Amino acid sequence: MLRVHGIRSIFFVIVFSACSNTAGEKNILADIIPDPATKIPSHTNSDSIKTIHVFVALCDNKYQGIVPVPASIGNGQDAKNNLYWGAGYGIKAFFGKRSRDWELISTQANPVEHILERLLLKHRSKNIYLLADAYDGQYIRQTTIEFLFASSGNSQVEMEDKGEKIYFGGASNLIAYVGHDGLMDFSINQNFEGNSDRKRETIILACYSKRFFSPYLKQTGASPLVWSTGLMAPEAYILHDAINAWLEKRPASEIRLAAAKAYSKYQRCTFKAALGLLVSGW
Repeated sequence: MLRVHGIRSIFFVIVFSACSNTAGEKNILADIIPDPATKIPSHTNSDSIKTIHVFVALCDNKYQGIVPVPASIGNGQDAKNNLYWGAGYGIKAFFGKRSRDWELISTQANPVEHILERLLLKHRSKNIYLLADAYDGQYIRQTTIEFLFASSGNSQVEMEDKGEKIYFGGASNLIAYVGHDGLMDFSINQNFEGNSDRKRETIILACYSKRFFSPYLKQTGASPLVWSTGLMAPEAYILHDAINAWLEKRPASEIRLAAAKAYSKYQRCTFKAALGLLVSGW
């Protein structure tokens, strides 16, 4: 078990334990809305723009197969205070407030069904855009499916900044998933055959993500830059530092090192332990 520090240790000892829960202990929602993959994207970004799309499954005591975390951060219908979004090391709090590298362009409440909040950010020194979606925690299966379809090059999302259209989803260069590993609780019967016309890379921050996401990700044709081999706290600083290395066009091995260094620093565990937890490639 990796050590965690401060008050957050209470939360993440629980989160680590949550990932080992059995599927039958929670009433996981089994319904899937109509297939979100429409067509392979007909639009692409200009060569000068790169995009990142982050899919966040909000932590949810009621609807996910987890050992409950404190109610204030475990309500999957409350993005503002959620462990993986508005709390101190959540995606919105870290990228939108703590980071000096990113500028918040816009926020949207309920942009589409099942997404409670959407953030559009732009890097302060590079022509890079990041779109982050906070999915209602009860729809973790939906979040996982849409992440995998995006990884396959499908399910394009269109945004705009200063009159310029920018494309995410399957048009993104980097696609990330953050949250509980729902594939430990349910399986997915979908075809995620990938579009091979464009290179796509992924980061999956969830417990045992390499083991459980591998069969699906292989279908998509996307490359795994960082994912996990065990129980973990999927906090935003891991993604933040991995993205920084990716923006500098470092190889996957160095992106993994950046992620592990961040995890070691914030979790106060040994770098060796973090390096064993966060891995790259197949």
